[in-house]
Amino acid sequence: MAELKTRAAVLISGRGSNLGALIEAARHPDYPAELALVLSNRADAAGLERARAAGIATAVVESRPYGRDRAGFEAAMQAVLEEAGIGLIALAGFMRVLTEGFVSAWSGRMLNIHPSLLPAFPGLDTHARAIAAGVRLHGCTVHFVTPGVDEGPIIAQAAVPVLPGEDESTLAARVLEQEHRIYPAALAWAASGAARLEEGRVVLAVPMAGGAFANPLSGHFATPTEMVSSPPRTGAGP
Repeated sequence: MAELKTRAAVLISGRGSNLGALIEAARHPDYPAELALVLSNRADAAGLERARAAGIATAVVESRPYGRDRAGFEAAMQAVLEEAGIGLIALAGFMRVLTEGFVSAWSGRMLNIHPSLLPAFPGLDTHARAIAAGVRLHGCTVHFVTPGVDEGPIIAQAAVPVLPGEDESTLAARVLEQEHRIYPAALAWAASGAARLEEGRVVLAVPMAGGAFANPLSGHFATPTEMVSSPPRTGAGP
């Protein structure tokens, strides 16, 4: 009998640029998560059509009618997630700050990707801020979601060197390439139990010696296929 996969939902507000990478990774028969739902707070989100084209169920819970009633909006969203039997959430450009109550209900089961090497540059305009600060390395981070914005325990990161004379758009494009690599891998780890939250920190059991960091020189990171093709080793990550 086929092993049951963790049913995952992707939450979006727009095109969901990482959604395509997650959809492609989930096509692998051994990928441990099933993308069972794409949910948006906007009916015009372009990512909804991408999900429908891939045969994934979609749902819309419009946030605007709820105004400042964040709890009411999240209760409606929670009802949809429960009806779909969701066990894991991936935020992909979901432009809502979630309440502590919702985040706590999904503790250790909700992931986000952020375009910087956290804890550096939380919030918006990360690429411009990285260039302005003169850092040599920029990148992206996948983390479990906690009530603090961009403060959750880190699952995986990928570094991107900041090139001389680079502008915000070219740096953003190169970081996005790495986002499309590490988010599917991190979601696979969370779905399989290879990445789990213990006492506020992430414990990793992954098959690649490189752990959960993509080196800008070697360029290697455990891909979703590599992650599921061999059993994870036990023990904490680096």
